[in-house]
Amino acid sequence: GTVKDLVAQHGEDLPAQALLHSDQGSHYTSPIFQKLVQKNGLTQSMSRRGNCWDNAPQESYFGHLKDEIPYEECHSLKELQSVIINYMDYYNHERGQWKLKKLTPVSYRDQLLKQVA
Repeated sequence: GTVKDLVAQHGEDLPAQALLHSDQGSHYTSPIFQKLVQKNGLTQSMSRRGNCWDNAPQESYFGHLKDEIPYEECHSLKELQSVIINYMDYYNHERGQWKLKKLTPVSYRDQLLKQVA
């Protein structure tokens, strides 16, 4: 599942402040899942009940991804992974966002960090 895959792939590289965010689906609120999260030293975060805004950025991203990548042309999981990785790089470094003053997410983040410093 999600937690086991996360720990297997990233293990000790996970920062202490890493959050596992989800909606309030029954599988995420079950005591078994919550114990697994705690056992692996993770912090669980959930959207408030009936609040879709917490997940809006992720839903928007995945909507764009499904619209913009040629996933139907992929003939293997490896091909699909490559297409998704390339899209993630494009989305973060080249694709300007209207809600980010037409900047890419990385450019917008860097601009914010300069203001804080």
